[in-house]
Amino acid sequence: MKKIKIRNPIVEIDGDEMARVMWGWIKEILILPFVDVELIYFDYHIQNRDRTDNQILTDAAEAVKKYRVGAKCAAINPDQQRVEEFGLKKAWKSPNSGTRNQIGGTLFRQPIVFNNIPRLIPGWRKPIVVARHAYGGMYGGRDMTVPGNGSVELRFVPSGNIPLQREIIHEFKGPGAALGIFNTEESVRGFAMSCLNFGLERGYPVYLGTKNTELAHYDGLFKNSFADVYETKFRKDFEAQGIAYEHRMVDDLAAFAVKSEGGFVWACKNYDGDILSDLVAAGFGSLGLMTSMLLTPDGKTVLTEAAHGTVTRHFREHQTGKKTSTNPIATLFAWTRALYYRGLFDDTPAVQRFASALEQACAETVEAGSMTKDLAMLTGSSTWLTTQEFLQAIASAVDKKIAGLA
Repeated sequence: MKKIKIRNPIVEIDGDEMARVMWGWIKEILILPFVDVELIYFDYHIQNRDRTDNQILTDAAEAVKKYRVGAKCAAINPDQQRVEEFGLKKAWKSPNSGTRNQIGGTLFRQPIVFNNIPRLIPGWRKPIVVARHAYGGMYGGRDMTVPGNGSVELRFVPSGNIPLQREIIHEFKGPGAALGIFNTEESVRGFAMSCLNFGLERGYPVYLGTKNTELAHYDGLFKNSFADVYETKFRKDFEAQGIAYEHRMVDDLAAFAVKSEGGFVWACKNYDGDILSDLVAAGFGSLGLMTSMLLTPDGKTVLTEAAHGTVTRHFREHQTGKKTSTNPIATLFAWTRALYYRGLFDDTPAVQRFASALEQACAETVEAGSMTKDLAMLTGSSTWLTTQEFLQAIASAVDKKIAGLA
């Protein structure tokens, strides 16, 4: 079969450990045999980030902004143990937040639902899309150790004719710790635009969860920005579709989500979204069944990735020569979603159809009973495939689906 030509490049960001191994297998077995694509390559291997003093994060982010579509493999976020393991100069900033903060936008995480994979929360019949504000908050903050008696204060030092503001955070009577976080109105309003656009395009209601009763200024910025953007730009279209936007206390919204059937966008601050996206993934069966996509507020730039980490335990087995049964589905969908958006932005429907066909082939393979060990255990099956066997099974299925797509 003639390969499908992709008009513009995709930025490829490689990663670490078992995620990196699967990334290469997917590219070799399911991507490059079917498409002719220029890949702008960046290597986020932990030692390469150390060698470049993390400059590669900036270079990759700039490339994504230039070419508008990127696909990212999971990479190590180093702690002190990893610093010692790899002989790093220091514990570098997260490759995830470091890249996302430079691109900006909202991180949408959506479960991949298969008919034969049981949900741990059986009432969830429709996807719950966790929209995570991928800027500022805990991941852009600074923390410090407080060595002893004294005060910690929050100060705003104006650059113009605005009064100095200062707020005592706490009077310490002994050692402790303190944290400062921030956000900007521009970023939060962009977050609101992304979430409401996403809900409108998919016909899903949008719910924002905050604790503005405790953080009147910080969480209030989210509550008030969403309300204003909704009222001025979205209310009419939402009502025409019969869907709603609503703000709730985050704890009340969590309880609602567990009792719901799904089918909504859950807008979360950065830290909340990090936690709740894993909870939603587990509720739908597995973190290996969760897509992750960073979308800018204007909808014109996208970075796709798997929601899980580098799968260190399986990589240790792989290093010894053992065949592993590591779930590659979320990593595969990082590739397919990047291809889909490349086709959307380039107005090349054949590329979009191929991406969709590859996702459908994956679903049909799983629903026919061919899957990795983690999914087999959820279904009660005692038979499963290795990662490479599973990818080859998908390749066989996709061969039958793509005739005439080129």
